[in-house]
Amino acid sequence: MENLTVIEREIISHIDANQLMDFNREIAKEVRLSGSEEELRAFKFAQKTLESFGLETELSFHEAYISLPRKASLKVGDIDVPCITHSMAPSTIEGDLLGESVYIGDYSDDKLSLCKGKICVVEGIASPEVIAKLSGAGTLAAVFINGPYTHEMIVSTVWGSPTAENISQMPKIPVVSVNDDSGEILKKSISEGKSQVELHTEVETKWTAIPTLIAEIKGEEEPEHFVLFSGHIDSWHYGAMDNGSANAAMLEVARVLSKYKEHMKRSIRFAFWSGHSHGRYAGSQAYCDKHREEIHENCVMHFYVDSVGGKGATILSESNCMSETKDIASLYVKELSGQDYIGSRYGKYADQSFWGAGVPSLYMGMSEQRLSNDPMSQKVFQVFAGKEAGGFGWWWHTVEDTIDKIDPDNLKRDCKIYALSIFKVLSDPIVPINQLAAVQEIKDTIKNYQEVAGDKINLDLTMERLNELEEVLTKAQSNLLSSGLSIEDRKELNKRIMGISRNLVPLNYVSTDIFEHDAAIGLLPIPALSSINRIATLEKGTHEYYLLSTSLIRQINKVNYFIKNALKEAYNLLTVNKKRSGNYVGN
Repeated sequence: MENLTVIEREIISHIDANQLMDFNREIAKEVRLSGSEEELRAFKFAQKTLESFGLETELSFHEAYISLPRKASLKVGDIDVPCITHSMAPSTIEGDLLGESVYIGDYSDDKLSLCKGKICVVEGIASPEVIAKLSGAGTLAAVFINGPYTHEMIVSTVWGSPTAENISQMPKIPVVSVNDDSGEILKKSISEGKSQVELHTEVETKWTAIPTLIAEIKGEEEPEHFVLFSGHIDSWHYGAMDNGSANAAMLEVARVLSKYKEHMKRSIRFAFWSGHSHGRYAGSQAYCDKHREEIHENCVMHFYVDSVGGKGATILSESNCMSETKDIASLYVKELSGQDYIGSRYGKYADQSFWGAGVPSLYMGMSEQRLSNDPMSQKVFQVFAGKEAGGFGWWWHTVEDTIDKIDPDNLKRDCKIYALSIFKVLSDPIVPINQLAAVQEIKDTIKNYQEVAGDKINLDLTMERLNELEEVLTKAQSNLLSSGLSIEDRKELNKRIMGISRNLVPLNYVSTDIFEHDAAIGLLPIPALSSINRIATLEKGTHEYYLLSTSLIRQINKVNYFIKNALKEAYNLLTVNKKRSGNYVGN
């Protein structure tokens, strides 16, 4: 820890494993369904704890579209096969669904023709994207074989509470999941020609009042600017890891950083969500919609925490980041774990409701299981697998997510990394967002798109502006490290840095309108231009080619608009430094 400052060492010396575990046990002592009394008791515990540290809190409620799986049954002949159903899946209509089943193994698009008019049996954990494709192919229902345990899932891609415009995208076919033992019974019956199954599901989906808890520690120099540190309290089963351990880390960070208010130039806002597990991020979505202008104008960075401190969670090098926030993670992951941080690009998951408002993000979880041949973990690895990291453990989203799955030392380690990463953004004179790294990632993406498109799309203006932006930011970056900046200079520079984020983050992470919320799916870089991959396969002069070309011209205009605005803010960075040095001649 030789690269840590004295105050950073002091901060992590206060992180207490016993305190973390006490918080974790209290949060995870009850099942916390969104909108339930048990969940509210956990919220009130967090509120009381935060207030004991001297924080001001606000517990509010709003209506959200919440879906709670209630009952499911699956019968093959005379055999009852244990199963569960999933949030946002429809209930079977007028009793049971009777149909022929077909086993397709691992899903692939070329198997869709087998599923029409059938109940489709698929290997893996229930996937909203797979379910949407099965539904579109005329499948009657889907059965997923999860592994040794059934994994609770939410099977809609609609982000948060639906609108009149997107409610038609909600799942349309019943869905159940079974474990491997039940899957073997089902597969054996199908192979013997006994493929008729009887399926029943009951899912309670309705508008429900859910809580949001906000607490804040005010900064000294720019109190209006704040770091958002958030996580969800609702859970599947006892949810000791997901998300009790993360809630414990939030409370511990609040406890410790409340001792260092005088060192914080910016404020920190803690946000505890409901509606994550049963509302597809409805809590953070609603908060963003209600407070969008304030978030757009004042939120410096969003740190999200989920499922930290798991037993056997030894891989810390692949947690999520953006290019512009990666330097922070690289510093503290290396210092506190000894691992070289490579990071992983975000998909549209994990309460990342703030990209349309232009807020950079860092982290989703922290430590993960190492990829292995462990048969308990193979289906989970299919959901999470990275280079070495394989997600949060075989117990993720199962009845086995209990307090014995938490390692106190791992939880303390993960909490330390969060605490120092957040403190850096709170206390550095200049907000540590590496906009140059973001531009370089965007440039690489544009180059790749141009190579794919060939002469079908022209991205020359886009590249010209990115080159200029890179040049201006390179000049500005050296000036940001100056020790001679006044408080007013720093405030102005930070405002311009945030202004660049307000353009680069939506450019790189938002597919649709910045006031809407993209679907909960994986996203390619610069998603507005992702259809370039499709136009590359089309013949010039065809009807479909012209349709897509017309659309892409508009998307390129949008991309160029964001880059032009970012360029204006980058020139303003230089202007602030020129004024300070006396080299600027005003109008």
